[in-house]
Amino acid sequence: MASRGSVYPVILSGGAGTRLWPLSRSLYPKQLLPLTGERSLLQETVLRVESEDLFHLPMIVTNDEHRFIVAEQLREIGTAPKSIILEPVGRNTAPAAAVASLILQAEDPDAIIVLMPSDHLIKEPTVFEAAVELAVDAVHLGRLVTFGIAPTQPETGYGYISGGLPLSGAVGCFEVVQFVEKPDRTTAASYIAAGTYSWNSGMFVFRAADFLGELGRLHPKTLDACIYAVDGSQSDSDFVRLDRSAFCEAEANSIDYAVMEQTDKAAVIPAEMGWSDVGGWGALWENAAPDEDGNVALGDVLLDNVKNSYVRSDGGGLLAVSGVEDTVVVATDDATLVVPRGEGWRVKGLVATLSECGRQEVDQHRRLYRPWGYSQEIDIGERFKVKRLVVYPGGSLSLQRHAKRAEHWVVVKGVATVVRGNETLVLTADQSTYIPLGETHRLENTEGEPLHVIEVQTGDYLGEDDIERFEDTYGRTEQA
Repeated sequence: MASRGSVYPVILSGGAGTRLWPLSRSLYPKQLLPLTGERSLLQETVLRVESEDLFHLPMIVTNDEHRFIVAEQLREIGTAPKSIILEPVGRNTAPAAAVASLILQAEDPDAIIVLMPSDHLIKEPTVFEAAVELAVDAVHLGRLVTFGIAPTQPETGYGYISGGLPLSGAVGCFEVVQFVEKPDRTTAASYIAAGTYSWNSGMFVFRAADFLGELGRLHPKTLDACIYAVDGSQSDSDFVRLDRSAFCEAEANSIDYAVMEQTDKAAVIPAEMGWSDVGGWGALWENAAPDEDGNVALGDVLLDNVKNSYVRSDGGGLLAVSGVEDTVVVATDDATLVVPRGEGWRVKGLVATLSECGRQEVDQHRRLYRPWGYSQEIDIGERFKVKRLVVYPGGSLSLQRHAKRAEHWVVVKGVATVVRGNETLVLTADQSTYIPLGETHRLENTEGEPLHVIEVQTGDYLGEDDIERFEDTYGRTEQA
């Protein structure tokens, strides 16, 4: 049994989750969505490492675009993270693991890390916790440990691990013979028949010093870039910003390719923890509880003669589906996806096509989350846009002005403190104010309940980049 708080959880939350479009988008990806319950996948991951007997407070590695959403979701579940590390650019999992290891090793030279994606489903958290405890024994032997999942089908979207002899001195742990990346179906079927292969879960346990040693041996330039990125980092409120120029020099590489497939220190622990990487809509169907017709129906949905399908209405109103089988139908307020349930891999290519066409639906929903709350587009037409603003208690928009649009604010619920030029106004429900083009202004909620405001924009240009910011509580330089 590991000693109290011996393991440092590092949770990676930088992915885009394109295979779960249209729910998952680059500005609000799958790990931030409540896909399998009331909590987001990130929240579930954080709660999975809440045992004070085993884990330290978690470190989160994310990016600048998601930082406030991540912080808010942690606040919702009552977790104060050890730190939130901001990657200036995405460089895959190896550099992310490196910067986390460098930071933790500086604090604790013997730091043991459990590295986890934030977007996986684990139905048996007690089994996960027991597996981490077993891994600690192997880590003390200098091993870099991963968890293997018993394959249930010849899955071609997962990496595989070939296990070897039991590891002496670490119960339940085995030598790794080989890592195999995403085989074809025939090869995957042969792995299952062999009985010695497991799926690569993408979770790892290692001593920070051991991982850094192997990364330095195999990819010294990447390690150097990460060292300089950490040395040049700056604290920004509750966040740690890595040095951009240095981090950009790190090779974009996964921890699997960069280290685990090349090291002789790899070990695997088979663990039946009810794991899924939630890699697509088919995975969500598989991990749900279908009805007697094999359907999973979520939201405002009407089904007629539908079988073995996943149908979800998420803010898109009534979704009526008739006469289909083995189909995924997902509707949001601005996009609808229809794809065969067994061909979810097509979604990634579809998103790539949408991106090439410059469609904003790839990146954002109509609801845009901000550190102060969120805004949601209601209607747009020639020279006007209507939005709903929800400002959290204590939240404040920046002191700003617009060169090309005027705004009219109507308070629907709550109390608004409005700065308009040299005036300060306090508005309650059913009261309003007009912000002329070019006038400095700020909207703030100093009360204990959310503030709801309808904003009507008018002007020749209504883009989000029409903003000049003078003061901002959150240290932003772009967008309100």
